[in-house]
Amino acid sequence: MNTKGKSILIVEDDPKIRQLIKLYLEKEGYEVFEAKDGEEAKEKFNHYDPCFIILDLMLPVVSGEEVCEWIRIEKKGEVPILMVSAKVDEEDRIKGLRMGADDYVTKPFSPGELVARVESVLRRTANRCSKITYRGVTVKPVRGEAHYRGETIPLTQHEFKLLYFMMRHPNQILTREQIVDELYPNQEKIVSERTIDVHVGKLREKVQADGEHPLIETVRGMGYRFVAF
Repeated sequence: MNTKGKSILIVEDDPKIRQLIKLYLEKEGYEVFEAKDGEEAKEKFNHYDPCFIILDLMLPVVSGEEVCEWIRIEKKGEVPILMVSAKVDEEDRIKGLRMGADDYVTKPFSPGELVARVESVLRRTANRCSKITYRGVTVKPVRGEAHYRGETIPLTQHEFKLLYFMMRHPNQILTREQIVDELYPNQEKIVSERTIDVHVGKLREKVQADGEHPLIETVRGMGYRFVAF
Protein backbone atom coordinates (compact mmCIF):
# COMPACT_ATOMS: atom_id res chain seq x y z
CA MET A 1 0.00 0.00 0.00
CA ASN A 2 1.29 3.50 -0.84
CA THR A 3 1.47 5.41 2.43
CA LYS A 4 3.18 8.51 1.08
CA GLY A 5 1.82 11.59 2.78
CA LYS A 6 -0.40 9.66 5.17
CA SER A 7 -0.28 11.09 8.68
CA ILE A 8 -1.60 9.28 11.75
CA LEU A 9 -2.38 10.62 15.21
CA ILE A 10 -1.97 8.11 18.05
CA VAL A 11 -3.97 9.03 21.15
CA GLU A 12 -2.83 6.74 23.97
CA ASP A 13 -1.91 7.52 27.58
CA ASP A 14 0.44 4.55 27.98
CA PRO A 15 3.82 5.74 26.58
CA LYS A 16 5.11 2.19 25.96
CA ILE A 17 2.08 1.22 23.88
CA ARG A 18 2.19 4.57 22.08
CA GLN A 19 5.86 4.19 21.16
CA LEU A 20 5.38 0.59 20.01
CA ILE A 21 2.53 1.55 17.69
CA LYS A 22 4.53 4.51 16.39
CA LEU A 23 7.53 2.28 15.64
CA TYR A 24 5.47 -0.16 13.57
CA LEU A 25 3.64 2.60 11.67
CA GLU A 26 6.81 4.51 10.83
CA LYS A 27 8.35 1.33 9.46
CA GLU A 28 5.46 1.27 6.98
CA GLY A 29 6.14 4.85 5.91
CA TYR A 30 3.50 6.75 7.87
CA GLU A 31 4.12 10.11 9.47
CA VAL A 32 3.11 9.76 13.12
CA PHE A 33 2.01 12.29 15.74
CA GLU A 34 1.29 11.51 19.38
CA ALA A 35 -1.09 12.67 22.12
CA LYS A 36 -1.15 11.39 25.70
CA ASP A 37 -4.67 12.57 26.60
CA GLY A 38 -7.88 13.83 25.06
CA GLU A 39 -7.06 17.51 25.43
CA GLU A 40 -3.74 17.12 23.66
CA ALA A 41 -5.50 15.04 21.00
CA LYS A 42 -7.72 18.02 20.16
CA GLU A 43 -4.70 20.31 19.92
CA LYS A 44 -2.80 17.91 17.67
CA PHE A 45 -5.89 17.32 15.51
CA ASN A 46 -6.28 21.05 14.90
CA HIS A 47 -2.56 21.53 14.33
CA TYR A 48 -1.72 18.60 12.05
CA ASP A 49 -5.05 17.66 10.43
CA PRO A 50 -4.12 13.94 10.34
CA CYS A 51 -5.38 11.41 7.80
CA PHE A 52 -6.12 8.78 10.45
CA ILE A 53 -6.61 8.55 14.23
CA ILE A 54 -5.89 5.64 16.56
CA LEU A 55 -7.93 6.54 19.63
CA ASP A 56 -7.80 4.90 23.05
CA LEU A 57 -11.13 5.23 24.84
CA MET A 58 -9.91 5.36 28.43
CA LEU A 59 -7.94 8.61 28.50
CA PRO A 60 -7.18 11.16 31.21
CA VAL A 61 -8.46 14.77 31.09
CA VAL A 62 -10.86 14.19 28.17
CA SER A 63 -12.13 10.70 27.35
CA GLY A 64 -11.80 9.00 23.99
CA GLU A 65 -15.57 9.04 23.62
CA GLU A 66 -15.59 12.82 24.04
CA VAL A 67 -12.77 13.24 21.52
CA CYS A 68 -14.64 11.10 18.97
CA GLU A 69 -17.83 13.08 19.50
CA TRP A 70 -15.92 16.37 19.20
CA ILE A 71 -14.38 15.30 15.88
CA ARG A 72 -17.57 13.94 14.37
CA ILE A 73 -20.05 16.58 15.60
CA GLU A 74 -18.25 19.80 16.48
CA LYS A 75 -15.47 19.59 13.87
CA LYS A 76 -17.64 17.70 11.36
CA GLY A 77 -14.55 15.62 10.68
CA GLU A 78 -14.67 12.55 8.44
CA VAL A 79 -11.15 11.40 9.32
CA PRO A 80 -11.07 7.60 9.83
CA ILE A 81 -10.94 6.57 13.50
CA LEU A 82 -9.77 3.24 14.88
CA MET A 83 -10.79 2.85 18.52
CA VAL A 84 -8.62 0.91 20.94
CA SER A 85 -9.99 -0.27 24.26
CA ALA A 86 -9.63 -2.85 27.02
CA LYS A 87 -13.42 -3.23 26.92
CA VAL A 88 -14.11 -6.50 25.13
CA ASP A 89 -17.89 -6.83 25.39
CA GLU A 90 -19.88 -6.82 22.16
CA GLU A 91 -22.01 -4.01 23.56
CA ASP A 92 -18.93 -1.80 23.98
CA ARG A 93 -17.77 -2.51 20.42
CA ILE A 94 -21.19 -1.69 19.01
CA LYS A 95 -21.28 1.53 21.05
CA GLY A 96 -17.88 2.57 19.71
CA LEU A 97 -18.85 1.92 16.11
CA ARG A 98 -22.14 3.78 16.48
CA MET A 99 -20.21 6.66 18.02
CA GLY A 100 -18.39 7.11 14.73
CA ALA A 101 -15.44 4.72 14.80
CA ASP A 102 -14.50 2.93 11.58
CA ASP A 103 -13.01 -0.04 13.43
CA TYR A 104 -12.59 -1.25 17.00
CA VAL A 105 -9.63 -3.19 18.43
CA THR A 106 -9.44 -4.66 21.92
CA LYS A 107 -6.36 -4.80 24.15
CA PRO A 108 -4.03 -6.59 24.19
CA PHE A 109 -3.40 -6.58 20.46
CA SER A 110 -0.62 -7.40 18.03
CA PRO A 111 1.07 -4.28 16.59
CA GLY A 112 1.20 -6.04 13.22
CA GLU A 113 -2.53 -6.66 13.30
CA LEU A 114 -3.14 -3.04 14.25
CA VAL A 115 -1.18 -1.82 11.23
CA ALA A 116 -3.15 -4.22 9.02
CA ARG A 117 -6.40 -2.81 10.44
CA VAL A 118 -5.19 0.73 9.72
CA GLU A 119 -4.42 -0.18 6.10
CA SER A 120 -7.77 -1.92 5.71
CA VAL A 121 -9.68 1.11 6.98
CA LEU A 122 -7.64 3.46 4.78
CA ARG A 123 -8.50 1.39 1.71
CA ARG A 124 -12.21 1.58 2.55
CA THR A 125 -12.12 5.30 3.29
CA ALA A 126 -9.67 6.52 0.65
CA ASN A 127 -12.09 9.17 -0.60
CA ARG A 128 -12.27 10.67 2.90
CA CYS A 129 -8.54 11.36 3.08
CA SER A 130 -7.74 12.94 -0.24
CA LYS A 131 -4.75 14.91 0.98
CA ILE A 132 -0.99 14.74 1.30
CA THR A 133 0.91 15.78 4.43
CA TYR A 134 4.63 16.17 5.02
CA ARG A 135 6.41 18.07 7.78
CA GLY A 136 3.35 20.07 8.75
CA VAL A 137 2.37 20.98 5.19
CA THR A 138 -0.98 19.59 4.01
CA VAL A 139 -2.45 19.81 0.52
CA LYS A 140 -6.11 18.97 -0.16
CA PRO A 141 -6.43 18.73 -3.96
CA VAL A 142 -10.20 18.23 -4.04
CA ARG A 143 -10.81 21.39 -2.02
CA GLY A 144 -7.90 23.29 -3.52
CA GLU A 145 -6.60 24.06 -0.02
CA ALA A 146 -3.13 24.08 1.51
CA HIS A 147 -2.26 24.38 5.21
CA TYR A 148 0.97 24.81 7.14
CA ARG A 149 0.80 23.68 10.78
CA GLY A 150 -2.93 24.22 10.89
CA GLU A 151 -2.89 27.65 9.22
CA THR A 152 -4.26 28.22 5.71
CA ILE A 153 -1.58 29.09 3.15
CA PRO A 154 -2.76 31.81 0.74
CA LEU A 155 -1.57 30.43 -2.59
CA THR A 156 -2.19 31.47 -6.16
CA GLN A 157 -3.44 28.84 -8.59
CA HIS A 158 0.04 28.18 -9.97
CA GLU A 159 1.62 28.10 -6.51
CA PHE A 160 -0.94 25.52 -5.39
CA LYS A 161 -0.35 23.37 -8.48
CA LEU A 162 3.40 23.62 -7.92
CA LEU A 163 3.19 22.59 -4.26
CA TYR A 164 0.84 19.70 -5.05
CA PHE A 165 3.09 18.51 -7.88
CA MET A 166 6.18 18.58 -5.69
CA MET A 167 4.46 16.81 -2.79
CA ARG A 168 3.27 14.05 -5.13
CA HIS A 169 6.96 13.41 -5.86
CA PRO A 170 8.62 13.79 -2.44
CA ASN A 171 12.42 13.85 -2.31
CA GLN A 172 12.61 13.64 -6.10
CA ILE A 173 14.44 16.18 -8.24
CA LEU A 174 12.01 17.90 -10.60
CA THR A 175 13.51 19.77 -13.51
CA ARG A 176 12.25 23.19 -14.55
CA GLU A 177 11.05 21.60 -17.79
CA GLN A 178 8.92 19.09 -15.87
CA ILE A 179 7.44 21.86 -13.74
CA VAL A 180 6.65 23.98 -16.80
CA ASP A 181 4.85 20.99 -18.36
CA GLU A 182 2.80 20.51 -15.19
CA LEU A 183 1.89 24.15 -14.55
CA TYR A 184 1.51 25.32 -18.13
CA PRO A 185 0.39 22.38 -20.31
CA ASN A 186 0.47 23.16 -24.03
CA GLN A 187 2.23 26.47 -23.32
CA GLU A 188 5.77 25.18 -22.86
CA LYS A 189 7.24 27.27 -25.68
CA ILE A 190 6.04 30.61 -24.27
CA VAL A 191 6.88 30.08 -20.58
CA SER A 192 10.42 30.77 -19.45
CA GLU A 193 12.28 28.82 -16.77
CA ARG A 194 12.68 32.12 -14.93
CA THR A 195 8.91 32.09 -14.36
CA ILE A 196 9.29 28.79 -12.50
CA ASP A 197 12.07 30.26 -10.34
CA VAL A 198 9.73 33.10 -9.36
CA HIS A 199 6.91 30.67 -8.44
CA VAL A 200 9.30 28.58 -6.34
CA GLY A 201 10.66 31.67 -4.57
CA LYS A 202 7.20 32.91 -3.61
CA LEU A 203 6.12 29.43 -2.51
CA ARG A 204 9.17 29.15 -0.26
CA GLU A 205 8.24 32.39 1.46
CA LYS A 206 4.81 30.99 2.34
CA VAL A 207 5.68 27.47 3.55
CA GLN A 208 9.14 27.75 5.07
CA ALA A 209 9.54 28.52 8.78
CA ASP A 210 12.71 30.30 9.88
CA GLY A 211 15.52 28.12 11.13
CA GLU A 212 14.15 24.85 9.76
CA HIS A 213 15.72 22.56 7.19
CA PRO A 214 14.36 23.82 3.84
CA LEU A 215 11.19 22.22 2.56
CA ILE A 216 12.08 23.10 -1.01
CA GLU A 217 15.70 22.66 -2.06
CA THR A 218 17.44 23.95 -5.15
CA VAL A 219 19.54 21.25 -6.79
CA ARG A 220 22.13 23.19 -8.74
CA GLY A 221 22.05 22.55 -12.47
CA MET A 222 19.07 20.17 -12.17
CA GLY A 223 15.96 21.68 -10.59
CA TYR A 224 14.05 21.59 -7.32
CA ARG A 225 13.16 19.01 -4.68
CA PHE A 226 10.52 18.90 -1.92
CA VAL A 227 12.27 17.51 1.16
CA ALA A 228 9.62 15.37 2.85
CA PHE A 229 11.83 13.84 5.57
